[in-house]
Amino acid sequence: MTAPSSIDPTHFLHEQLSQASPDLLRQMLTTFINTLMSADADAVCGAAWGERSEQRTNTRNGYRHRDFDTRTGTIDVAIPKLRNGSYFPDSENDQREQAARV
Repeated sequence: MTAPSSIDPTHFLHEQLSQASPDLLRQMLTTFINTLMSADADAVCGAAWGERSEQRTNTRNGYRHRDFDTRTGTIDVAIPKLRNGSYFPDSENDQREQAARV
């Protein structure tokens, strides 16, 4: 399943609460993380997924699925792959390490 490029918060919460599954928080966290990584990959590529643009510098090439441990449990995240080069989501620790090197 691919992540949408944007989320309508009202519709999303209504849809999730109507299902009322015990894993609601985990599902919501998975959706938000995948959406954020998809938007970040769009920025790296220079255009949204499936969009044609003169500013495009790269294209998508599927997803890598990885387990991500959180306080709510382990979730499966879909990390976008790029046709040229690599995409790695930035984390707070990576940003701190880069700041320490400067």
